[in-house]
Amino acid sequence: MWRSRVVLAALASLSLTVGVAQADEAGGSGAAAPAAGAVAAGASRGVGLPPVVSHVPTGEKVVFITIDDGWVHDPAVARTLVDRRIPASLFLLPGATSYDTRYFTDLAAQGRVSVENHTVNHPDLTTLDAAGKDAEVCGAGEQLAASFGKEPKLLRPPFGAVNDDVRLAAKACGVKALITWTYDFTTWGETPPTPRLAAGDIVLLHFTPTLGADLQRALDAAKAAGLKPAALMPHLKSAGLVP
Repeated sequence: MWRSRVVLAALASLSLTVGVAQADEAGGSGAAAPAAGAVAAGASRGVGLPPVVSHVPTGEKVVFITIDDGWVHDPAVARTLVDRRIPASLFLLPGATSYDTRYFTDLAAQGRVSVENHTVNHPDLTTLDAAGKDAEVCGAGEQLAASFGKEPKLLRPPFGAVNDDVRLAAKACGVKALITWTYDFTTWGETPPTPRLAAGDIVLLHFTPTLGADLQRALDAAKAAGLKPAALMPHLKSAGLVP
């Protein structure tokens, strides 16, 4: 199966390259390429590829909580998510969930969180060939589907590293959108400054020992801005970013 996906991705990449070259010859090369984290639906030259979303355009007073990796399984964090009914998108590594899958299946069973794709081994996808991208993205989707009964449709590219080749590979694996972030609330050595959130912002957190405190800071920041956590996928659909 992976071989057919790799061939399709390679053919699509060739088609995209030819199309870009023709467009450059016709229109010149004066326009700067968009930053990877700022690519939105229809904003890059990769027409027909899944969008890269760092902020969701919405008129609703909502913010989106996303949590990456899955290595630390803190029962207090699970209780907070369940008891306070906080919608969250969990971008999980299969290996990080495998030694205690029930921690995440119990969360998913509550209906407030969704399990999404973060690759198998957390590589910079832009450095891999087509086969490597396929193994990481499709492989993670298949493993998560086996554990949770549903294949993820969203991908968080590790490190936020993305280009059109990554988007092509993601599309071949059934991904509808690549999700980066607006602000990272994770404590990496020291607590980061707390930004003022705006409607549609995507908050990045990680399953680390500081997740409980980091999540509370994010929730407090949302409350201060008059925002409430909301499920990501329905708002992506409402904004026309995914079908």
